[in-house]
Amino acid sequence: MRNIPVPSREEDFTADPAELFFDLSFVFAFSRLVFHLVHYPTLRGFGEFVLLFSLIWIAWSNFTWGANAVAGNSRFVRAVFMLATAISLPMAASLEAPFGDGSIVFAITVSAILTMPIMTGAALLVDDDAVRSSNNRYLLFTVAGIMLVIVGGFSGGGWQIGWWITALAVLIFNTVDAGGGDWLVRPGHFAERHGLIVIIALGEVVVAIGAPVVESLSAGKGLDGTLVAALTASGVLAGILWWSYFDRPLPALEHRHEQLAEPSDRSRFARDVYTYNHFFIVGAVLLAAAALEEIMLHPGDPLPTSFRWMLFAGLSAYLLGVVLSVFRAYSVLAVERLFVVAALAALIGASASWAGLWLLIAIDLLLLAVLAVEHYRVEVAHRLVPVARGSRTTN
Repeated sequence: MRNIPVPSREEDFTADPAELFFDLSFVFAFSRLVFHLVHYPTLRGFGEFVLLFSLIWIAWSNFTWGANAVAGNSRFVRAVFMLATAISLPMAASLEAPFGDGSIVFAITVSAILTMPIMTGAALLVDDDAVRSSNNRYLLFTVAGIMLVIVGGFSGGGWQIGWWITALAVLIFNTVDAGGGDWLVRPGHFAERHGLIVIIALGEVVVAIGAPVVESLSAGKGLDGTLVAALTASGVLAGILWWSYFDRPLPALEHRHEQLAEPSDRSRFARDVYTYNHFFIVGAVLLAAAALEEIMLHPGDPLPTSFRWMLFAGLSAYLLGVVLSVFRAYSVLAVERLFVVAALAALIGASASWAGLWLLIAIDLLLLAVLAVEHYRVEVAHRLVPVARGSRTTN
């Protein structure tokens, strides 16, 4: 067990199992956020979801940046991840009543998770004055945000939400301010960590579509044809979402990140593409999961208006998050994905009387068609153009 190798500061590395273990606690947190959306499908419920998810996302992101700067396989860092995982469980449980009995627990636990990776960096980044200075500046603003989170946790009603919105504003400003600092960034690790959290979110889609099935079987209703069809259509949608992110965009983003030579360019790229844009990608999956759970509960009935637009918001934010990431990386617009957002809006608007199952099938067909067109334009047409030009020149 001695001399576990630690990568050098310049060497990229894969995510340590301790990081993956830490992510598993967010399965619990994500399920509670989906539960909140399902039971409070209103504008207020949506706003509360955004606030809670934003605080959790910044906490998770802090750990990703921290583990990127210091070797994740050192025993000290692994111990920090183990402690953070233990703290994440009461944090996730408190999301059952985040604006009631669980507010104090949520405030204290999310504050601890916000602080731990930055304190770890302050302790370990002793051989790089510039990076340590940036880390310490980030720590100061984080502490200011944490104080507001804790004050909000001990407040009630509108004061609680007000304090937490103010805390979120401070924490977001902190990420903007950090863009001008010096950071150690490993592109491969960043791409892998964010790919893994997308997988965790997509796993919540599977849980959301499976829970109503268990409920139906427990009630002795069995699996009728409509429910089986809805299960299949939901599985197809989950596969489409996976494909539309992992097949081309994620490896392309990692490749572009690796091409950046300046540390400041790499850190701003990581902030914009991963910390910012992946907030929309991951949060969007949770929105879609809540709508899918409602479809699975009543696949033969029209989907209520709030859940139809929740499904639209989730799918659109997911697609646009990828579009923004690709544009930030390559200054190229994924035009097909912009088109499908407009098409989804029209489809959702016209489907008020449709059964949830038929709406889901229509969305699957639309997304598959758009991905096929995108594949043809990017993969096939790109190879055919030089051949056509060559044949004209020969003639």
